[in-house]
Amino acid sequence: MGRELRTPIVSVMGHVDHGKTTLLDRIRGTAVAEREAGLITQHIGATEIPIEVIQKICGKDATGKITLPGLLFIDTPGHRAFTTLRSRGGALADIAVLIVDLNEGFKPQTIESLKILKDHKTPFLVAANKIDRLHGWVVTEDSSFHKTYSAQAEHVRHRLDEMVYELIGKLYEYGLSADRYDRIKDFQKNIAVVPLSAKTGEGIPDLLMVILGLSQRFLEKNLSYSTTHMGVGTILEVKDEVGLGTTLDMILYDGKIAVGDSIAVGSIGGAITSKVRALLKPAPLSEIRSEEGFAHAKKVIAAAGIKLVAPNIEGAVAGAPLRVIDSGTQDGVVREMQQDMKSILIETDTTGITIKADTLGSLEAIVNELKRDDIPIRRANIGDITKKDIIETNILKDEFYRAIIGFNVKLLPDAKEELRESDVKLFLGNVIYKLIEDYGLWVEEQKHLVDKKQSEVIVRPGRVKILPHCIFRQSKPAVVGVQVLGGVIKTRLNLMKADGTHVGVIKGLQDAGENIG
Repeated sequence: MGRELRTPIVSVMGHVDHGKTTLLDRIRGTAVAEREAGLITQHIGATEIPIEVIQKICGKDATGKITLPGLLFIDTPGHRAFTTLRSRGGALADIAVLIVDLNEGFKPQTIESLKILKDHKTPFLVAANKIDRLHGWVVTEDSSFHKTYSAQAEHVRHRLDEMVYELIGKLYEYGLSADRYDRIKDFQKNIAVVPLSAKTGEGIPDLLMVILGLSQRFLEKNLSYSTTHMGVGTILEVKDEVGLGTTLDMILYDGKIAVGDSIAVGSIGGAITSKVRALLKPAPLSEIRSEEGFAHAKKVIAAAGIKLVAPNIEGAVAGAPLRVIDSGTQDGVVREMQQDMKSILIETDTTGITIKADTLGSLEAIVNELKRDDIPIRRANIGDITKKDIIETNILKDEFYRAIIGFNVKLLPDAKEELRESDVKLFLGNVIYKLIEDYGLWVEEQKHLVDKKQSEVIVRPGRVKILPHCIFRQSKPAVVGVQVLGGVIKTRLNLMKADGTHVGVIKGLQDAGENIG
């Protein structure tokens, strides 16, 4: 059985507009400018940069023996970052790049990405982006960080150092030790920070070399795969393609898959079995996420981004596993897959809140966060929020659980109507910890309102003393002046003597001629 080193799978994460797409476009563009476009293998939802191209981009910095075949960058829309970090509860990505805008620092999705990376124990480095935005910066396109850094005026270098250390300090707040990549002696104990510009290409050679170096040094065991092993992958997206029907965009990260193979796919119902009808890769030089221009493949070996066509896979969900099976492994794989899906897709009769998310990866992340905070979950599922979700949540007895958390999903039109007529509280957003924080604040608010209402109903006993010479009327009704010795008195409360004899009911209260209480 042959074993080889596969391409490391790299996921680029970070806050929206911090430069994820620009970085991937620049890496591709630099390779094209080097007249190496033919070497870049196009994948579905990914771009493979072979080692020859990386060596050319890095120039004389690409020293030492390189054993890896290249790097496979997962190229998915930002909100699907969770999906790229999921393979049976572990991480699909071997290594991640957390991109941070040096000028803006940490933003909600940066913090979110950091939490997920820590949870999955995924090795990562930080790309400190937009160095070209520094006042007085002189651009040296596509150069190494050292070359461009030494070309800057001293005050510009000083400001960059300050900003990088602010970023390092922020990482320290999250319990992470980090430093600029060229100052690190032990990469196992420190996170590498690479200052760069995705726009001008400055620092990108350094980023590629650090990713390659870390992967080769610490991940070789994970990257060893069997060329004959039955394929294992993760679904990135489920799409309907004209003329093809339901297709799965997936990353194959181990073994091989071929047309005609039997497969098991994670679905809302647990698991689906089917047969591969076609395997598609983009035709050379077509845009990665374009809808047409596919080339057929008979067999694909990991790591690869492919589009798979098979019958009866409509129930498959993004972030779910996909496995090649045979008659000997089918039952075991299906059983394992059903358990995996069941641990995330929650459906109970007990009370708790409802969660809807766009992919299995994001749903899993929310479920884990809520469990950590001991918040019970009644239902957790994939898809937009429906009228049925609102109706079923509205009938819950406990008002604190009449809530739905929706991550990267929409409220369907009929659900919108139903929501208006209901007591359901809806939380929609694209930052998990913020959604959970908002839910917690709402619960506190509701509890405060309940306590306030109850305190208004509770009768607190009061004690009064009738003041001498202040009996203005003796009966029907008695009007007297009193001193309140303790507690609270208000209208409609009963009065009695110390021996328990009933005196009457307080009909009204006045102070300085004004009606009170």
